[in-house]
Amino acid sequence: MAIIITDECINCGACEPECPNTAIYEGADEWRYSDGTSLKGEVVLPNGKEVDADIVQEPISDEVYYISPDKCTECVGFHEEPQCAAVCPVDCCVPDDDHVETEEVLLTKQKFMHPEG
Repeated sequence: MAIIITDECINCGACEPECPNTAIYEGADEWRYSDGTSLKGEVVLPNGKEVDADIVQEPISDEVYYISPDKCTECVGFHEEPQCAAVCPVDCCVPDDDHVETEEVLLTKQKFMHPEG
């Protein structure tokens, strides 16, 4: 499953640079599937969703840092645990019950975004 940042976030920003998928963005910032990944142009995500990786996406939160669930792999393929949760001083990076994924699905997503690694 993806990780979500709860509204207890104090906007310290400690999590953002730790994400190997560049899935974390400051509140109100736009994002792209191509940010920090190998994705370019028209792609079909592992979940079957068709997107243009270079098109700007609307912010998921206007108030606090947020995580794009389509890009979050819970750090599978990179680290033993989600790095955002490991560095968060207020423990507001928690599992997102709305985006439950197996470790196999998370690893497939990681290899899709980072085929060179």
